[in-house]
Amino acid sequence: MAIRSFDWHGFTLAALRIASGLLLVQHGTAKLFGFPGGERATIDLNTLVGWSGPIELVGGLLMIFGLFTRPAAFILSGFMAAAYFIGHASRGLFPLLNGGELAALYCFVFLYLSVAGPGMLALDNRR
Repeated sequence: MAIRSFDWHGFTLAALRIASGLLLVQHGTAKLFGFPGGERATIDLNTLVGWSGPIELVGGLLMIFGLFTRPAAFILSGFMAAAYFIGHASRGLFPLLNGGELAALYCFVFLYLSVAGPGMLALDNRR
């Protein structure tokens, strides 16, 4: 009888997904409710900024629970790429100088999750 080894890949993938979701939810709640810290944003659904709070909140929650992980991560990756190019790239070439390093990193993390899947501890694994 063979002893099964622990699925470190699935575990670390889940850790990346959950941590990214928790961090993204904070951006959404800060824009929508002013928590934790920050000013509550005016929600104008005709603008990218108006959509950013709800997308960050819902997308972050989907990542935390691992529900519809691949399509949600793909949408979040594109959203973060758009946020970078619309909100940051016009201020300079380097992400560190234009304030877009977080948007760029989120873009690639979510792109990876859209390909790799949710890992362990995901509701997607129960569907």
